[in-house]
This record gives sequence, structure tokens and C-alpha cells, in this order.
Amino acid sequence: MAMSKKITVLLADDHRILREGIRSLLEKAPDIEVVGEAAEGGEAVAKVQQLSPDVVLMDITMPGMNGLEATKQIKALRPSTKVLILTMHESNQYISQFLRSGASGYVLKETAAEELVGAVRAVHQGDAYLYPSVARKLLEEYLVKVQNGEERDSYDGLTEREKEVLKLIAEGKTNKEIADMLSLSVRTVQAHRANLMGKLHMHDRTELVRYAIRKGLIPA
Repeated sequence: MAMSKKITVLLADDHRILREGIRSLLEKAPDIEVVGEAAEGGEAVAKVQQLSPDVVLMDITMPGMNGLEATKQIKALRPSTKVLILTMHESNQYISQFLRSGASGYVLKETAAEELVGAVRAVHQGDAYLYPSVARKLLEEYLVKVQNGEERDSYDGLTEREKEVLKLIAEGKTNKEIADMLSLSVRTVQAHRANLMGKLHMHDRTELVRYAIRKGLIPA
């Protein structure tokens, strides 16, 4: 039986010793291969274009272009590449900024080896990964938004058709199934999907499902 393709990873951090340590940790996993390293954001963007890695482990504070700007550029150039933030910071400001820029997860540098490997696998599969203390901060921020009415506003900004499509995507229906159910073309369903993801600042089906559960559109 042929071996499944390894998850390819690019390490972006300005500390060589830290990069070497992370490389050593990741390469102990049989399904992960580190294909390159970068010491600053601009180099990370260039290496992503050159190597097309599945996942980038991105430091926030680097000389030249910082991790936030590099993440935005990488997601614009190669939307399929997942960015996992690796940092010492736990501030809400950093978390929110990076998730809005398209990052799929946020891991602290003190994270244990198994946690880091698990995070790489999770974001590669299209899931979001948040270190527990980070997830708690995000939840607190979300609850403040609910109290201020911001969360309601984002949903109210969807058209009725977009709300229908959101619910069906969250229920696991394919674009073709949704098209058949709503008597639309697949291309129209894809357009609705892109519009509602843009309005809700979301990047994949996993985020939409979580959102639909929060809104009570589908059962948890």
C-alpha cells in the first residue's frame, strides 16, 4: 500500500535555535516533513510561493515584515496553505488580528511537542486549533460582542438565501445537493457561499458549522 503524502511545513521564526528545536520535534512525527525555514516575514512569503507548504508555523514578531502582514500575504497568494501562529503572546488583540487575517490556529511557544504536532495535523485537516487559554480568551471576547449586539449584526447582514445556504452547508450538504434543494445552479450556490463567508469573516466549513451551532441554526 502506498504511503499517504506527508504534511509539509515551513518554519518562520527569527531565532535559529528555536527553529532547530521545532524542526527536531516535528520531524519525529512520521507524517510531517519540514520543507523550509524563514527568518523574517518577507522570506516566509517568498518560500511559500516557492515550496507551497501545507502549513506555515508563523512567529508574530520578526524583523522586516511581521507575522501578521506575512499571514495576510500568504493567504492572498495561496489560500490553501494553512497558517499556525507560534508565539509567546496571549493577548486578545493579537489573537483577533491573526484570526481575521486568515490564520487557522494559535499555539504558544511553551506548548508541549505532542500539542504542536496535534495542532499541525488539525489545521492541515481544515480545523481551527486554539491553545486552551487562547480559546478561553476568544470566548470571553465573543461574549462581549454578543452583549454589544455585534454578533447579531453580522448575521442580520446576510440575505435570506445566504442564511438558507449557511444552514445547509452546516448540515453537511454539498454544493450540488444545496443547488438541487434550492433549485439553483452550483455556480450560484458557490457565489452565495463565498459571499456569506466574506460577510462573516470565515474561511472554511468548520468555522461555518461552529457559527451555525452558536446561532441555533443546527443542533450542537
